[in-house]
Amino acid sequence: MFARILRLALNDPRSARLVALVRAVLTPPRGARRIFLALCLGITCHVLFASGVIAMIAAMFFGLSKSFGSVPWPAAGLVNLILIVQFPVVHSVLLTPRGNQFLARLVPGPHGVTLATTTYAIIASAQLLALFTLWTPSGIIWWRAEGDMFWVMTVAYGSSWLILLKASFDAGAEVQSGALGWMSLMARIRPVFPDMPTLGLFRIIRQPIYVAFALTLWTVPVWTPDQLALAVSYTAYCFFAPKLKEARFAVRYGAFFENYREAVPYVIPRFKQKRLVYRNKKTPD
Repeated sequence: MFARILRLALNDPRSARLVALVRAVLTPPRGARRIFLALCLGITCHVLFASGVIAMIAAMFFGLSKSFGSVPWPAAGLVNLILIVQFPVVHSVLLTPRGNQFLARLVPGPHGVTLATTTYAIIASAQLLALFTLWTPSGIIWWRAEGDMFWVMTVAYGSSWLILLKASFDAGAEVQSGALGWMSLMARIRPVFPDMPTLGLFRIIRQPIYVAFALTLWTVPVWTPDQLALAVSYTAYCFFAPKLKEARFAVRYGAFFENYREAVPYVIPRFKQKRLVYRNKKTPD
């Protein structure tokens, strides 16, 4: 049974890509400088990524009532607003063609393009870390779950993060975590991006990552004005930002994406799904 499950996992394109990358990294071609650069950026990326995620989970669990920011009020309100805005703005700009060119130039030398996904993840992780560690709490707590309700909300909060983890895996864990860039450089291979995601949660809705992230915002066991401001602003971002992403997909994949968009709802699942019949698939060069 275990062997069968392992075979199925290895045949799944989502895990097969990761296995292929790991194998390539374990036997890298010679090139001490290239390997050193890849490892340095890889370690930086994953340390920042883990730190940003942990800071986000912990800060929102307490409704942003605990953080290290100490800016006096009312100036703290402006600083907190900047912290909220900086992530979606930079996050979206870097996904544009000009943003991709900027990422490719951040690392001097010939490896900037290969490392673009890692550089992007480093920037995004640093932004999240700044948001959730530099936030200045208002000191106002509207509601705190207690007793059985505390455990209900904690389970809901944890489940939201597990859904987000699953959606990220379905979309391509190597890209979402930033591993694709540095691992490709270390193995001296061209980064192979996942195809347009249609497996797992992407069979149910087109934007499971954004929906899962929105769920984490609204399932916290402590509610404050701080958490409400974050939840409202980032939920709006989670609803509107994917439309820009889908516009790029429509150009890149043509009829393939149009068929997928017709069959799979945007963010709210249907009780009865339409059958996915893809045709005229167009993929990037």
